[in-house]
Amino acid sequence: MTLFNLFRAVLVAGALAASPAAAHDFKAGTLTLDHPWTRATAKGAEMGGGFVTIVNAGSEADRLVGGSFALAGRTEVHEMKMEGEVMKMRQLEGGLDIPAGATVELKPGSYHLMFMKLTAPLEAGTNVKGTLIFEKAGEVPVEFAVEALSAKAKDHKAGGHDAMPMGGMKHGG
Repeated sequence: MTLFNLFRAVLVAGALAASPAAAHDFKAGTLTLDHPWTRATAKGAEMGGGFVTIVNAGSEADRLVGGSFALAGRTEVHEMKMEGEVMKMRQLEGGLDIPAGATVELKPGSYHLMFMKLTAPLEAGTNVKGTLIFEKAGEVPVEFAVEALSAKAKDHKAGGHDAMPMGGMKHGG
């Protein structure tokens, strides 16, 4: 292999590793935040949902208590669950437990971050800066990959059930 071809191969490999399709993880102590993502939203949408898989490899529990999102006025930790025949969504006032040695998945139709008072539409193929705030690990800077409006948890190694897109949803709280 010539020096030129070797150089070209290194450049191509670097470009592939940096592409949006490459997994992006963030670490904070014993926590790994696997592929934070959100869905694209329609113009004028006031809210969006944030999703991520959190792995706690440590021997102590932690708690996700909040976060921030560069294009939102406020970020809250929420839960969606069925109560009888009705899907209910509520803010988790005390945050979300991340038990020691456990994996907790924030996904559509379940636990998620709620991005409220969006200042601009979320455009597929972009990344948006934010933070996740943990009781013990503190503030962890992340980037949320903006996926297609139709993206589902299973598109991100998750396997959960699907829910309505957050982009056009009105929240009562």
